[in-house]
Amino acid sequence: MPNQHTIAAWTALVTANRRVLETIERALKTAGLPQLSWYDALLELEKAGPSGIRPFALKERLLLPQYSLSRLLDRLEAAQLIDRHEAADDGRGQIVHLTELGLRTRQKMWPVYAETLLHCVEDRLSPNEAAELARLLAKLADAPS
Repeated sequence: MPNQHTIAAWTALVTANRRVLETIERALKTAGLPQLSWYDALLELEKAGPSGIRPFALKERLLLPQYSLSRLLDRLEAAQLIDRHEAADDGRGQIVHLTELGLRTRQKMWPVYAETLLHCVEDRLSPNEAAELARLLAKLADAPS
């Protein structure tokens, strides 16, 4: 049975995560921008560069289940933020590329996202506290599953 400190830490972690994500989503919506999951996907596609990325690799980077990734890619493609092409070395595989509109959209989203991070995190934690929090959360992220 987890002790009271473990339960308190878990509750605070989940609550803080939910509140910050809700605040980011609300700020993006107010600015007339897409939701945060779109930002994350567009950023990973930008990092992949002109060669693009295979959907299975994008799935691993975004930590999404396959069905969620498929729906997300369908929506991004419908919005003309990405292109999908057949992989040259695999007739059944695809390569996903960021379009110029996708890049501009991601760039428009960042200032809103960044401002919310400043308000929700940086304004509330000292640099030392933020570094300690990052260190502690990295220990949880590295825990075996």
